[in-house]
Order: sequence, then C-alpha cells, then structure tokens
Amino acid sequence: MKQKMLKGLILSCLIAATAMQAATWKYAMGEGLNDPQGLYATHFKSYIEENSKNKIQLYAVGALGEETDMMEQVQAGLLQFLGQSAGYMGGTIPEMDVFFVPYLLPTDVKELDTFFKNSKVINKMLPAIVRKHDLELLSIYPEGEFGTTTFKEFHSPADLKGMKMRVMPGSPLLVETWAAFGASPVPMTWGETIGALKTNMIDGEENPVIWIAAYGLDKLSNVLTYTGHGHFIGTAIANKKFFDNLSTKNKKLVKDAATSAQKYILKKAQDLDALGLGRIIRSNPDYKIVTLTAAERAPFIKRSESVQESFGKISSSNKAIVDQMKKDLAAAAE
Repeated sequence: MKQKMLKGLILSCLIAATAMQAATWKYAMGEGLNDPQGLYATHFKSYIEENSKNKIQLYAVGALGEETDMMEQVQAGLLQFLGQSAGYMGGTIPEMDVFFVPYLLPTDVKELDTFFKNSKVINKMLPAIVRKHDLELLSIYPEGEFGTTTFKEFHSPADLKGMKMRVMPGSPLLVETWAAFGASPVPMTWGETIGALKTNMIDGEENPVIWIAAYGLDKLSNVLTYTGHGHFIGTAIANKKFFDNLSTKNKKLVKDAATSAQKYILKKAQDLDALGLGRIIRSNPDYKIVTLTAAERAPFIKRSESVQESFGKISSSNKAIVDQMKKDLAAAAE
C-alpha cells in the first residue's frame, strides 16, 4: 500500500514537473523583423517570455520558404505560429479576401483602428471560419495604406491598359481587382518580385509605404501613386490542434499576447508608414508621389463595384461577411 502511494506521488511529481517545463514554439512570418509582421511577432515573443517559461523562436521572411510553404507548415503542425498577409490566405480561406475588396476599408486611420478593435467580422465571424481550416486566428491588423509603384504615371483605368501589375499569389480577388482597374495582373511571390522589376517583367506592384521604403522599391520605379483603394492587412494565426491542446493557462497567455501585440502594432504601423514616406522623400527627392483626386478615383470606385458583387456571390458565407463588415464600418465611422 505504501509502495503504491509512493509510486503515485512520484508519478504526480513527474507530471507536474513536465507541465512546468518550458516549451519552445516556432513562429514564422512573411516579412522582416523590422517590418510590421516582424514587430508584431517580436512583441508577441516578448510578452510570452516575460509572462511564462515558454520561448518563441522567430523565423523571418524567406527562412522557411515562401508564404504558401509556411501556410502548409503551420497547418501540418510543423510551425506553431505564422504571421502573413491576409492576401495570401484568400485561395485557402475565401472569406479572408474581404479585406481586399477595393474601396471597402476607409483611409481615415482612427476610423480604421476603431473598426479593427471592435468589428464583429474580425472578433467573431472570421475566427470561427478560420478554425475550419485547422487554424486559430489570433489577430488581424492593417500594416498601411497601399501605395502603387510604377514606371509611368496613371490617373485613370485607361492609363493602366497593358501594364503588368504584380499581385500576391493565392488571392483570386486581387487578380480580379487589378483586371477591373484596367491592368494585367500577374500573381507573383515576393521572392520573384524584385528581379521581375529589375528586368521589366512587370510594370508595377502595390505595398504599404514602409515596405516600399525598406526594400528600395522607389529605386525600382518612377512613381508612387495613392489610389485609396485599400490597405495591406497582416494576420497572426496558430495551428488549431496545438492551440486546442494548450493548458487553460497557456491559452490565456497566447490570447493575451496577441491582444497586447495587436494594440502595439495598430499604433506602430501608423508611425512606420509616416517614417517610410519621409525616408523616400529625403533619400529620393526626385521621386514622384501622386495622390489621385476624388474625380480621378471615381472611375476606379465604379469599377470596384463588380469586384464587391463578385465576392459576395462566391458563397453565402462571403455575402454574410461583407454585409456585416459594412455594418461594422458604419459603426466605426460614427
């Protein structure tokens, strides 16, 4: 009897010791450590490590392959966390393309932040949808308004005719958007984009200004144009099985880390956007920066209606998402 009790006590101690052991979790991202996704991940890592014995191993852009490779790795459980653009997720999770429906999101940053903090689409609807794909959605956040870099100016859809515009692979909606705008969209990984610009295989691309400045895209183009059609949206996701198997304490830890990192990046991304534009102006004073007028945007907005309609027709889920998003945006505008 005493021997059984002793064995039971030893077993209990071993289980407790194992539970207290620090785990090392892998977190990959589609950007560098000084880009919004990297800064989010670094903040997330700091929160986890300051509030537990767990560790986070970060893998910056290119370390574990292209975006599609990393998505496969996190779905398979080889990675615990992944930061990437929502634009790469549309092919797998069509509802995520809602963030790239042109002229749906506002350009006002306060309105945008309010939407991302309080949206029913972001906080309730999309997490439930993402779970069906073996993933846990932790955060969605804007990284900055899209700027389009090209070799020549454009002020109308007619000006874009014949221009080959690089778009992120994996999102049919991005292809449809630039086709509606009058251009010839070319899905292309980030790893191929720089070389394609240098060899004139493409005529332009779109990215937030911090990314344009950080990777010298202003040196590989002649014009930066603000069309006002959308924002680059980042996400943080986890492998669902990994998340579901966490202890209650660690689940709360991960959720709290994501909340803290999102709050941080919402403000930081705005600062980075301004810094990126300032860096371009100082280092490349002859570079042309154009903001389309309301009159110039009008035909692009008109053409975007077909894209929004097409998105809603894909499924009843897509229709419900875009309808609720409009309600969320109206509430944010108030």
